[in-house]
Amino acid sequence: MIGGIILVLYGIILTLQKFPSFGRVYAAYGGVFIILSVLWGWGVDKKTPDTYDWIGAAICLIGVSIMLWGPRH
Repeated sequence: MIGGIILVLYGIILTLQKFPSFGRVYAAYGGVFIILSVLWGWGVDKKTPDTYDWIGAAICLIGVSIMLWGPRH
């Protein structure tokens, strides 16, 4: 219960950022978090990622790259 409340507060506090492109930075954090989660499962939990884990992680990194470095008008 308390963990859920802390997680909700964490999400709300992040939305109060004044940095103009914080949304993109936060999206990049999400993509990196996904990769680190796959690696954590592999290294710590000894759960070897399968092909679909790697494909999903790669898709996330591609999406993050597009958001961060795509041309803006």
